[in-house]
Amino acid sequence: MEQAPDFTLRQLSYLLAAARNGTIAGAAAELHVSPSAVSDTITQLERIFQAQLCVRKQSQGLTLTIAGKRLASQARPLLAAAQDIEADAKAPEGQLAGSLTIGCYRTLAPKILPVLLDEFGAAHPFVTLEIREDSQDRLFAQMDSGEVDVVFVYETLVPGKPRRAKLMERPAYVVLSPDHPLAAKEALRLEELADHDMILLDSPPSREHTLSMFAERGVEPKVRHRTSSFEVVRTLVARGLGYGILVQRPENDASYEDLALTIREITPRVTPVAVEVIWPAIHRTSTKVQALVDFAKARTWNL
Repeated sequence: MEQAPDFTLRQLSYLLAAARNGTIAGAAAELHVSPSAVSDTITQLERIFQAQLCVRKQSQGLTLTIAGKRLASQARPLLAAAQDIEADAKAPEGQLAGSLTIGCYRTLAPKILPVLLDEFGAAHPFVTLEIREDSQDRLFAQMDSGEVDVVFVYETLVPGKPRRAKLMERPAYVVLSPDHPLAAKEALRLEELADHDMILLDSPPSREHTLSMFAERGVEPKVRHRTSSFEVVRTLVARGLGYGILVQRPENDASYEDLALTIREITPRVTPVAVEVIWPAIHRTSTKVQALVDFAKARTWNL
């Protein structure tokens, strides 16, 4: 006869909410309970596991201890499995059900997430899709901790040996103001760009990919401004503050302010960078994740 554990799923959910928000008050607001309820529940868990799970500082919020991080990493798949059990029980027979959290690199999100939420969501209406947009390094950390099930990222700087599939590949290009001195050329060498101001997309792995292209040619770009925003790069370029190196190509060759942009290829042609779907290799791939991967692989993507 199986014996019920001393803790409950609700107690674990309170701990995870506190970890996500970094404060008792933030967790309470998310869960729609009182701060004392969250605090008391964490204290109960510490008593059950006979370990300090977090450090609570009034001025600095809440941080998990090593024991707390270990419990949180074990609790996430447990709660997800419980939610899937409930969803499967309510869904029609043969239908995929449960939650699926998708991570996507910020610049890829406008192209990839709408397709997944609309088309994959319509094909599997009993799957609850949640999304995370972040830098690539943070997405991999979230996947390792179990917060994200699958990520859509560029092929570079992928840690470890996860499962992965290539979806498409595109070469980098130069974006300039129509008034830029080099805009009249049909294609541009990185060597001739090096003397002009650059607006750098300063978010991994875009930053590393761009700088490595120049390094391979033995030149160093003159970075005038750095930004982690794809659209800010385009906006600053359109105002004539520098050129940019990007991979994703929006349909509209105009900035957020509706100023014109000029697109030019790089010569000699640079090695294309691939976009991949990546998911953990440490456990068996769930039916939901496999269905999403198969959908992504079968679709024609326009980046």
